[in-house]
Amino acid sequence: MKTNNSLSDKQDRALAEMVRSLGNANFPEALSHFVGKTVEYDNLIIIVYHKDHNPEELYRESLDPLVYKAMETHYVNAAYLLDPFYHMIRNGIQSGIHRIFDLAPDQFKQTSYFKEYYHDTTLLDEFSLFARLGHETTLSVCFGRDETSGIQFNKAELKRIKSFEHILSALCEQHWRNYQPKEGKNVSLPPVTDRLRIKLKKQHEISLSPRQAEVALYILQGHSSLSISLNLGISKETVKVFRKQLYSKCNISSQAELFALLMPIFSIL
Repeated sequence: MKTNNSLSDKQDRALAEMVRSLGNANFPEALSHFVGKTVEYDNLIIIVYHKDHNPEELYRESLDPLVYKAMETHYVNAAYLLDPFYHMIRNGIQSGIHRIFDLAPDQFKQTSYFKEYYHDTTLLDEFSLFARLGHETTLSVCFGRDETSGIQFNKAELKRIKSFEHILSALCEQHWRNYQPKEGKNVSLPPVTDRLRIKLKKQHEISLSPRQAEVALYILQGHSSLSISLNLGISKETVKVFRKQLYSKCNISSQAELFALLMPIFSIL
C-alpha cells in the first residue's frame, strides 16, 4: 500500500470482487476478503438490530469457535441489551466504522457484562461497520480480535479501514436493501424498560418507576453517575437518589447483584 488513501492491487481486486458479488450469496465472503486485505482480524459476525426486538444473525466466521459459543444462548436473547454497539445504534448511529472501546461507557470494563460475558468470549477488541437498512433497522458487520492473535487493533489499522467506511456502508446497504426481518421480528413491542418493569413486577413483586428502570439499564451498561446524568439530562445527585431507590427496592447493594437479578429477566423480554 502506497499511502493510507490509495488502494493496493490486492485491495483493488478484492473491492472489484465485492462489487460483482452484490446481490449474491457470497457477498459476505467478498466483504470479509476485502477487509482482510486491509486489516487482519480473527473473527467476523454480521447482525441485524431491530428496534425493541432481539437481533438476527446473518453470517459468522471465526478461527476459534469459543468466541461465538454463547451467541444464541446469551447474546441474542439478552446480553445484546448491554452491548455498546447496540446502545449506540439506539442512539442514532447507523453508518460508518466504530471501535467498541471508543463507544463504550466510562465504566464498561467494570461491568458484570464485561467480566461475566464479554471476557468469556476471549474477545480483546472489535470494530463494527454499520449500515442503515431502514428507519429502525441497522446492520452491524463486526470484526474482532481474540486470544487467537492476542492483540488489539492499533490506531494505524483503524485509520486505514475507516478510510473505506463510506463505500463499505453503501455496498452493505445496497446488498441488503431488500432485507426483511424473519416472521415475528417486525411486530411492534413496548420499549425494553416497560417490558422490564412488567416482568420484574410479575416475577419478583418489585415495582420500578420508568426512570428507575432507565437508570438500571445505564448502570448495567457501565455508565457512571455522571455519565447517566448527562444522558438523561438530570443532575448527578438525582441519579444517586434513583440508584439508591433502585437498590433498595431490589434489596441489593451492588451492580453485580443487579446484573444477576435482571439478566434472567432480559432473556424472556
